[in-house]
Formats: sequence, structure tokens, C-alpha cells
Amino acid sequence: MPPKAKFTREQIVKAALDIVERDGSDALTARALGQELKSSARPIFTVFDSMDEVRAAAVAAAKSVYAEYVARGLAETPAFKGVGTEYIRFAAEKPKLFRLLFMSERDGATDVNTVLGAIDDSAPAILQSVIDGYSLDRDAAERLYLHLWLYAHGIAALIATGVCEFTAGDISDMLTSVFVGMLAREREKNL
Repeated sequence: MPPKAKFTREQIVKAALDIVERDGSDALTARALGQELKSSARPIFTVFDSMDEVRAAAVAAAKSVYAEYVARGLAETPAFKGVGTEYIRFAAEKPKLFRLLFMSERDGATDVNTVLGAIDDSAPAILQSVIDGYSLDRDAAERLYLHLWLYAHGIAALIATGVCEFTAGDISDMLTSVFVGMLAREREKNL
């Protein structure tokens, strides 16, 4: 009979996420997790088979936190600008989670035209907000989304790494300026 678990899966994942959010993803070790739970590392492995499994659960939990930001953005008007603003807010408020999800090395680089689907589970809903909000065909919406994401990601990365600070007004003005120019360009293509 296997030993009774001292901690639930949820407790372990929360502790793992707390470590990543506070100290970064490299700090997530069995020893650190045991210390966070005020225990040895041993009870962790009555619930999880390996630290790789714990890390994957921490990434999934970080994605859930990020999804809350996306949902808030999609509820704003205009939704697409709301998502861009919330993406940057996520980087500012949760910089280590942002780096985990959007600035970590990956095994293989993806093509720039498929990167959004590869790194962001919310990409289909965000793309739909562009299609619906601006009456664009799918190709034009994808181009607009990609260009604006590249721009917003640059701002977010500068914030998440502590390189630059921006006011909310600065961010709003920058996103609007680039968006208006890109939207006009896409509409000109369809004339």
C-alpha cells in the first residue's frame, strides 16, 4: 500500500508556483519545494513522480494565472487593445511568471507565423477578437495580431526584465499608434 500523501497536488503546485513567482524558475528544486512546504522533499514524490512533472504542473498553473489576464483584456472595449494592455500588465505584475511562459528557451524555434499558437493557448480567442472587432479576414487579422504582439512583447520584455518602466498612458498611446498604422495598412491592402 503506497504511503498516504501529506500534501495535496494543489498544495504542492501552489508552493511550486510561489517559488517560481518569487525566485524564478531555476529556483524550483525538490529541496526548495520541501522548504516552502516546511517538510522534506520526500512527501512531494508521493504525489508526483518527478520534478519534471512538478515543473510541468507549475507551468500549467502559470498559464492559468495568465489566462485570467487575457480574460480581463477580452472583456474590455476594444478587446484586442485590452488583451495587449493585460499582456503587458502580466509582465509588470508577474515578471518571473512572464519570463517562464514567454521568455524561456525552447527545444526548437518555431516560425514567426506560428509562434502565437505555439506559446499562447489564448491565441484563438485573441485572434477572433481581432476578426470580430475590426471586420478583417483571417489572414489580415493574423498579420495584425502578430505585429501587435511583437510590439507588445517588446514592451513587456523590457518591463519584466527591469530594463524600462512605462506609464499606463505611455503604453496606451504606443499600442494605439502602432495599431492604427497597422490597421490602415491592412485595410489599404483590401482596396
